[in-house]
Amino acid sequence: MRVLLTGSKGFVGHWLIAHLEAEGDEVIGLDAEVDVTDAGALREAVTAAAPDAICHLAALASVAASFGDSAATYQVNTVGTANLLDAALACRDRPRVLLVSSSEVYGRVTPEELPLGEDRPFAPVSPYAASKAAAEMIGLQTWLGSGLEVIRVRPFNHTGPGQRPDFVVPALAAQIARAAVSGATQLSTGNLQARRDLSDVRDVVRAYRLLIERGRPGEVYNVCRGEAVSIREVAERLLALAGVDIPIVVDPSRVRPVEIAELRGDASRIGAAVGWKPVYTLDETLADVLGFWQAGGLAETG
Repeated sequence: MRVLLTGSKGFVGHWLIAHLEAEGDEVIGLDAEVDVTDAGALREAVTAAAPDAICHLAALASVAASFGDSAATYQVNTVGTANLLDAALACRDRPRVLLVSSSEVYGRVTPEELPLGEDRPFAPVSPYAASKAAAEMIGLQTWLGSGLEVIRVRPFNHTGPGQRPDFVVPALAAQIARAAVSGATQLSTGNLQARRDLSDVRDVVRAYRLLIERGRPGEVYNVCRGEAVSIREVAERLLALAGVDIPIVVDPSRVRPVEIAELRGDASRIGAAVGWKPVYTLDETLADVLGFWQAGGLAETG
């Protein structure tokens, strides 16, 4: 299978390329060639690549940052998706397209509404979530109106070795790894009560390939573990794994303007459709993230 990736230089892109190549696929990354907001250049690059499938990962992915620059978030995540789908429609042999959305589209929910199934209406509370909801609708319209085989996927939170410390798990792991060396006296974090359904990126990319191959066009699939864990528990597990005993302190600058108390998903649809289920345990994932930072982490971030 010849697969074109947008966002191939990102965290998930790195792991998806490794998985696709291990499965014998040919992978084409667009990052060095074209920006998704450049419709003309994107169309030229996609049609020249003539892929069998496209996985659309390119996005501005920070929920917190989206509050500070919502226009850029919509431009990349929503308009960029429209540009990509127009480019796919222009291909002589139309590819299947996997659009990567987010569990953030579900928004704020009550405990009684958990776990979240794919049929729950959108209720975005951040510009990032709204941009992904809009991108999904563009994908659905392109399938219904033009017949392009678009499959949508809503990953819940995921992490793994190599994720930048803009996200909570690597941010905690990086601090803990440094504390073991420097003797830091506290671990700074945001909202400790928020609960998230946290998967391993290596499980997530395996789900993506299965959906590219066998997902149903027009359908949407959750990718999640089906269990939620609090940020406090994540921090405590990382501290225990590192053998570090320092207090956990909430840093107001790390708290989002709007926070969703809990996101927990139902993965039964993807399980029934393609046989996917997570393989990595949460402790295995956390140990690998911590090990990555103990070994030096990302060179550019120190």
